Amino acid sequence: MREDFLHFLWRWRRFDAQNLQTTDGEALEVLHPGELNSNAGPDFFNARIRLGTTLWAGNVEMHLNASDWLTHDHHTDPAYDNVILHVVLDEDQRLQRPNGTPLPCLELRQRIPPGLLDKYNRLTHERTWIPCARTYAEIPGLIRQNWLDRLLVERLEQKTALVAQLVSACGQDWEEAFYRMLARNFGLKINTEPFETLAQILPRRLLARHSDNLLQLEALLFGQAGLLDENFADDYPKAVAKEYRFLQHKYELQPMPAGQWKFFRLRPTGFPTVRLAQFAALLHGSAQLFSRVLDARNTGETAQLFTAEPSNYWHTHFRFDKTAAKRTGPPGREFVHLLLINTVAPFLFYYGQVKGRTDIQDRSLQLLEDLPPEANTVIATWAEMGQQAGNAAGTQALLHLKSQYCDAGRCLECAIGTAILR
Repeated sequence: MREDFLHFLWRWRRFDAQNLQTTDGEALEVLHPGELNSNAGPDFFNARIRLGTTLWAGNVEMHLNASDWLTHDHHTDPAYDNVILHVVLDEDQRLQRPNGTPLPCLELRQRIPPGLLDKYNRLTHERTWIPCARTYAEIPGLIRQNWLDRLLVERLEQKTALVAQLVSACGQDWEEAFYRMLARNFGLKINTEPFETLAQILPRRLLARHSDNLLQLEALLFGQAGLLDENFADDYPKAVAKEYRFLQHKYELQPMPAGQWKFFRLRPTGFPTVRLAQFAALLHGSAQLFSRVLDARNTGETAQLFTAEPSNYWHTHFRFDKTAAKRTGPPGREFVHLLLINTVAPFLFYYGQVKGRTDIQDRSLQLLEDLPPEANTVIATWAEMGQQAGNAAGTQALLHLKSQYCDAGRCLECAIGTAILR
């Protein structure tokens, strides 16, 4: 058993409260369990109880064994001086406050409802895809949907932590931060880091000076990516390399090592050379990408911003000097949708939060609702369990549920897990 089970019992009052009393025999009434604390300090804040005839307001701490209070050095920590009740599974040791008075203790071992501990053990020891795989479908759909709606916002808030870091690192320059985050996500999982490095050594403001010249944009991107240090046969890469040498000298640029880029196990349409060409096309004409996103009137217009056609050479090539067997072109539909999900939606959500614009935050959520569901093995497995997702908002919530709750064993922090135990 873990302490989170005690948290569950206390928070939802799932213990026998008849003739409740402390281990010293003093009558106890729980008026309010308090608020669960996920940070350092006592487990529950602002609880209200009645001990005998006296009302108490303060914090509640929980342990499997009362002696854990000493093991965790709470007796030397002033943050625990205002604990009004110690809730334990077993009181293996009597404790006192620093002033010598007894620390009131509630022991729960004999107050757990029959069968509840068995349910908890089954839930936490299952070796299925998710702990509640056998009982998930039995939970009312309304409970599941309400929880998934909440998880969608939680996932967006989690992603906005990265947005906040980028905005801060860029000196509150929203356009620069958006450019960096977009570059990062252009690499997907395999080339996230090299794309991120490229965006750091090639700032947007420099690219903005050449946004009206596609060849120069390609020269800067391919050159700083370290991909032009070869003896090319085709005229196009020769021209790009020549242009880069001029710009490199002009701006005193230092390229990154080409070895950081990964081609292995990628489809040719996902090669970093193709993505860089598409990225250049995206910046061509205007480097104010985030402003264009803000100006878009709907999801369709927003998606259209990311479908720029790369230069002609990349219609017939995946790499320099190597003719492609089939035609390439602008980013595919699924790739654009991933950019909207992982870049645009969280960026809009955070921007709306900072600016106090709930309409922009709503637009972020609407964007996810307008996009089709993502297709991956996690979502496919949810579907096999009967949990369908009709749009990207639904798949984002399910991905968050699996990674942040199911895989992390946080069943008692999950509305579905607590519903099973109620």
